[in-house]
Amino acid sequence: MDRVRIDDVELEYEVIGSGEPVLLIGHVVADAMVPLTTQPALSDYQLIRYRRRGYGGSTHTPPPVTVARHAADAAALVEQLGLSPAHVVGGSAGGCVALQLAFDHPETVASLVLLEPSLLTLPAAQAVLAKAAPALEAYADGRAADAVSMFFSAVTGLDREQCKTVLEANLPNVMSAAVDDADTLFGVELPSLLAWSLGTAEAAAVDVPVLSVVGSETDRLWCDVAALLRVCLPDVEDCTVDGVGHFLQLEDPEPVARVIGAFLARHPITTTTAPAAAGATTG
Repeated sequence: MDRVRIDDVELEYEVIGSGEPVLLIGHVVADAMVPLTTQPALSDYQLIRYRRRGYGGSTHTPPPVTVARHAADAAALVEQLGLSPAHVVGGSAGGCVALQLAFDHPETVASLVLLEPSLLTLPAAQAVLAKAAPALEAYADGRAADAVSMFFSAVTGLDREQCKTVLEANLPNVMSAAVDDADTLFGVELPSLLAWSLGTAEAAAVDVPVLSVVGSETDRLWCDVAALLRVCLPDVEDCTVDGVGHFLQLEDPEPVARVIGAFLARHPITTTTAPAAAGATTG
């Protein structure tokens, strides 16, 4: 992957393909969006995949790292690449970053695709956090591998072995990579999400098309988040992908890519705002 300097950090990134730019913002797995980059439904787009600070080979910074900080990183990335405005796809924690990006840096966002943003201030989040409590205890005891496995099981609704099998079929070595970044997941990411809430006034000002995607097997929390998005955002389309839970694109990327591709085709970037090509493809 290439690297770009943004303020006090370096972020790993790659640009794949050509066409209208699509920024992919992942979650608690450094390469969470990789399964989407090989899908035919997105082959007509220029996909920008990066590792947020704290993940993979990107700079790891101590807490607190706010959602707004991640959004500023994302804005700086697309601007430095000359690919602003871009379609923005964010999953889980990355969905929160995508929303914050639209609030703070609207000039960088042409449309939003939200794959179950993790809004942990909703009442239904308490049940998810209760299910994840043993994972937090395992992490506190120094058992990072158990903690990651238990956490992923809690948020996907799959048992631990099934979860590993499903995720690794679409992203090999995903579990070991997540263990490497366990300090970010438990020590940085979760605290920042617990401190983040959806600003209704900011949300009402979002003037780009939004697609809200949930999995048919997901927890009530993310159904409640989708319901809140329908109330708060001015222009929202809803879509349910059958047979997947919270880690949608890691569980079954093909149908997720199809609904994203169909949405992007309905909402092209206008010729007056479309960015110039970024140049050579990397990756």
